[in-house]
Amino acid sequence: MTSIKTGWLRQTLSAALVAVVAGFTAPAWAAFELPEGEKITNLPAIPRAIPQKEAYETYDPKIGKNFDVKNFWLRADLRVRPEFRTNTCFGHKNAGAGNCNTVNANGSNAGPVDARGGSAANDFYVQQWVRLGIGYDLSPDVNFYMELIDAAVWGATGTGNEVGAGLSSLNHGGTSGGYSRLGVRAAYVLVRNLGGVQGLSMKAGRQYVIFGNHSLFGHFDWANTGFSHDGVMFSYETKAMTSYLGWFRQAEGDIATGAPTGSISANNLTALNSQASGSGRDAGADADLFIFYNQIKSVPGFLIEPYYVLYQNNMNSTANVAQGLGTAKHSNQIRHMIGNRIEMRKGNVDFTNETAYQFGSMGDQGANNRNDVAVMNWGQSTGDTRNLKIRAWAMRNWIGYTHYQSPYKPRLAFNLDYASGDSKANCALSAAYGRCSTANTFENFYPTNHIHMGYMDIQAWKNMLSPSVNFQFRPTKDDHIEIWATRMHLANAKDNWYRGAQGVYVYSKSTNNETHIGDEVDLTWTRMFADGKMAFQVTGSHMFAGEYIAKNLGSATNQTWGYAQIWMNF
Repeated sequence: MTSIKTGWLRQTLSAALVAVVAGFTAPAWAAFELPEGEKITNLPAIPRAIPQKEAYETYDPKIGKNFDVKNFWLRADLRVRPEFRTNTCFGHKNAGAGNCNTVNANGSNAGPVDARGGSAANDFYVQQWVRLGIGYDLSPDVNFYMELIDAAVWGATGTGNEVGAGLSSLNHGGTSGGYSRLGVRAAYVLVRNLGGVQGLSMKAGRQYVIFGNHSLFGHFDWANTGFSHDGVMFSYETKAMTSYLGWFRQAEGDIATGAPTGSISANNLTALNSQASGSGRDAGADADLFIFYNQIKSVPGFLIEPYYVLYQNNMNSTANVAQGLGTAKHSNQIRHMIGNRIEMRKGNVDFTNETAYQFGSMGDQGANNRNDVAVMNWGQSTGDTRNLKIRAWAMRNWIGYTHYQSPYKPRLAFNLDYASGDSKANCALSAAYGRCSTANTFENFYPTNHIHMGYMDIQAWKNMLSPSVNFQFRPTKDDHIEIWATRMHLANAKDNWYRGAQGVYVYSKSTNNETHIGDEVDLTWTRMFADGKMAFQVTGSHMFAGEYIAKNLGSATNQTWGYAQIWMNF
């Protein structure tokens, strides 16, 4: 054969060509001289996964054989929102990651005074996103969807300095704080009537998880990026009931994205999952979320939604604990949640109640679980004991009346929210709080808190008691006005005040006995236009600081917040 007679260089180039074009269409092999009737059988060890109907392109990409432009669709939206906040820490400096003070050894926790009265007290910025959804209907029962998102804060690309590589006007598509502004919000395949079973569906890939009224699982579109989850969700729907069963991998401790050698490579979180130095690594140190959610639709006027959720975090006890036992998604825990949401709408009256109870076990802050060393190595995958019992619960209630007969459609509603706290939430941050014994701060999971407890986003559904009254009306078919008043309290005075994003806003003193955080008033006007494809919205809010802030920060100044935003979608 000719190839045998060529030199070493020719052989090397030929071998490289084989590697490059492996898996291509048959004509690509025409450059090789084979005996008549023979073909290459030693194909690469990693062929394209089934169904193998499309070839990898050598140079010019081709439209796939399965593609039909009639089945292709797009959706998109754009939002620009300038936002301001005065007295962010009520007359004090920000002391950390959104918190206005820190925990001291003696539990006094006074906030640092902002002598400048400048940027640490007041804030203004502009957020923007553009989301592009790309969909394709392979068949009426098989859909592909991918949503790209460009989320940015004006001027925040690069280093944040108007110099050198950080020059925001030059750094197109750059990063902000180490994070790329371009990301993937969703990417999944949806298969209906799976396996020929009517009503059975599967959604696999990155997806939104939304249930009820976003109290525990929502898209959180108020934020500039929002929540999405990697996993699979099955659903089975009948006329009387729909059931959902999902598994989502929230954190992967074994392999990093893009790792070239799979599980043979070093663990993604070796620093967090190592019990000691050396080779003692735990590839099972992951975080998983399991959801079993049901909707019962057979009772006229009612929607009844019982559910069960399991959150299992096998990471080392020191991995995610910076804000005490109330740290959102605290590491080294198994948390079960059973709950039910019931919604009633009959005539002009609507009513909603959601009650959830959480139980399980969790490790405290220390690598050796400092308050329970005697039972170290209890058998957890990370080598840490879960020495604390979880007993937490929450309740949300709304009752409203809408006068549909009026052209203004006025609605008056009353609300009462509660979520448990724990007097030992700071036990591993300071000995002043006593020995760690329980972990009873309610876990808020992945909610859209912005729509529930006042628009200022200064309260999460954890360690709180909050009544509110809400009034809405429509002066025209395109205008909507809302007035909302909320009174905020802590459920447990020794636990912390958690802001809407679930992080600590103010650490409570070990001697605190005040629970009244303050009172919030919101006024929102929304104008729809361009046939409902665009909206302009303005909100102004004011918070009257309560006794709790004054006692735990040393003094208190009222806070004002507001924004204006324009939102377009098609």
